[in-house]
Amino acid sequence: MSELASAKSNEDHIQSVPVFGYELIREVLLHDLLGNEAPEILYWAGKRLARMYPLETAGQIAEFFTNAGWGNLSIANESKHELEMILSSPLIAGRLQKNNNCTFQLEAGFIAQQIEFQKEVICEAFEHPRKKTGKIFITVKWDKKDPAE
Repeated sequence: MSELASAKSNEDHIQSVPVFGYELIREVLLHDLLGNEAPEILYWAGKRLARMYPLETAGQIAEFFTNAGWGNLSIANESKHELEMILSSPLIAGRLQKNNNCTFQLEAGFIAQQIEFQKEVICEAFEHPRKKTGKIFITVKWDKKDPAE
């Protein structure tokens, strides 16, 4: 690849979207279009996105979140049947302060499907917003007796 093509590729990667535009679509338009069913639809939309972008490791999931502008994702704890992850960013902290009804179901659905791919068992994810710390804890649960198809 030529240096010019490489520079263009890097330039495309670092372009940014104004926070106001992102939040306008995410917190206003989507909820207006989807109504009361928004959280459930966004959860399933997250699962669908994960099927389009299957990832092999937790590190790749975290990298996807960074690249998508969804925040910083890290593993807090993992046990035999559960994984707890933390999602954080200044944008998330601001969203939690401004909107008591904001959800992170898109992200939860995406994580649930990715972990399902990785563990090969049916997974479900639950979000736990922590307004004081400006972070979202996402708990993924599974049962080894419930294999994914």
